[in-house]
Amino acid sequence: MNLNLTVTDAAIHRIKEMRKEEGNENLFLRVGVKGGGCTGLTYGMGFDSELKEDDESFEDKGLKVVVDSDSAPLLRDVTIDYKQNMMGGGFIIDNPNAIATCGCGQSFKTATNAGSPTKDC
Repeated sequence: MNLNLTVTDAAIHRIKEMRKEEGNENLFLRVGVKGGGCTGLTYGMGFDSELKEDDESFEDKGLKVVVDSDSAPLLRDVTIDYKQNMMGGGFIIDNPNAIATCGCGQSFKTATNAGSPTKDC
């Protein structure tokens, strides 16, 4: 499967800063999707050091990004960006596969996967 997930330069820069704060330059970014949230599916991002047999991965500008095989179809063609403003900063995920998202942008569903909503926003 061709993941075609994009991490913008701003997001890569911030992720590398966060990885440096963790004190381990060998950690990679794991991106995934799980059931939950008010719309049915939620994004997850975090550092990891263990690859699984069915993970998909790529490297861009010194940042290794890994996605599990269950999440990969839901993250195809996604763009992860980082925006800074007067209120602080945060990661923004643009998912063209999503047919509905919650107001905060952390929960979504696709035409083929409604997930399992767990709360109201």
